[in-house]
Amino acid sequence: MTTALITGSTAGIGAAFARRLARDGHDVVLVARDAERLSDQAAELHDRHGVEAATLVADLAEEPGIAAVEERLRDADRPVDVLVNNAGFGNKGRYLEVPVSDELTMLKVHCEAVLRLTSAAAETMRGRGRGSVVNVSSVAAFVPRGTYGASKAWVVQFTQGAAKDLAASGVRLMALCPGFVRTEFHRRAGMDTGNIPGWMWLDADKLVDSALRDLERGKSLCIPDARYKALLGASRLLPRGVLARASSTTGRRYGPR
Repeated sequence: MTTALITGSTAGIGAAFARRLARDGHDVVLVARDAERLSDQAAELHDRHGVEAATLVADLAEEPGIAAVEERLRDADRPVDVLVNNAGFGNKGRYLEVPVSDELTMLKVHCEAVLRLTSAAAETMRGRGRGSVVNVSSVAAFVPRGTYGASKAWVVQFTQGAAKDLAASGVRLMALCPGFVRTEFHRRAGMDTGNIPGWMWLDADKLVDSALRDLERGKSLCIPDARYKALLGASRLLPRGVLARASSTTGRRYGPR
């Protein structure tokens, strides 16, 4: 039996990954901050799919939380075969409207935690000659979007670089770059999404299906919808100043969860 560890597992894209991986027969390790929601999720996945569902309460904005997940990923007696780095959040407001402390917290979750957890998982996976890591980024990585977009651009560059370095090791790494997804993410961040056209919204379960297909094909980058692929293709033809103005008026965030 293989095991998948998913951070930010209790909602949105993380929950969709947990459902799909459990349905495919993977035991799961569910990581989030809310112990009660984790317990409920674990019970549901166990009862529905007959897999072992463990929980790990961890806040990836804090050192103890990152260290606890690192320790689990390095446990050779309980190897993790699939890591999904999904935990993340958005700040409401433009640059200098958001406290620097909040920006640094975002970098800790989106960059430091992703680096450390990917490294912990990939090291043990390389020793076994197999394993997969999905790092959830965003289409915001490709447009001027402040600290959020910058952190997600780092996820893409880091993941693709690591994938190249580990190409012959049996370890696959992929950056997943969704657009707007119908989850509780924007509500939690207090973001107004009323001006986002309906056609731009993606379904989390379909998104995960697409992501896992691309992972199986060995891709290091997944943009899981033809509409967003077309948008990003067109964006390469526009001056960055135009992109900056457009992104600042279309919600406060392109991104997952």
